[in-house]
Amino acid sequence: MDELEKNIYVNELFDAYRNLLTEHQVQLMELYYGYDLSLSEIATQLDISRNAVHDTLKKSLNALENYEEKLHLVAKQKLIIEISEKLKASSLDKEKLIEKVERLRNYGV
Repeated sequence: MDELEKNIYVNELFDAYRNLLTEHQVQLMELYYGYDLSLSEIATQLDISRNAVHDTLKKSLNALENYEEKLHLVAKQKLIIEISEKLKASSLDKEKLIEKVERLRNYGV
């Protein structure tokens, strides 16, 4: 997995499970993955050590991956999007089914 794919993956996890993290974890994740600040920049901005930033980001990512391993919300969302796109491309009239899948997609499963 290259750096861009990893950032996309982490952001998908973060979008799905951010409410399960502490405020501090959310803040660091947003600064690092959302604003692309370095560990040193975050440490300076928040007046904490670079190592504390690194440790918190690592623990946060581990937590997000554990939530996904148990709940599979990101995987389900991707599956719903895939099915929805295939149904849209289908020549058969499946309007009601597409609506239901879209409703599920919009509710984030």
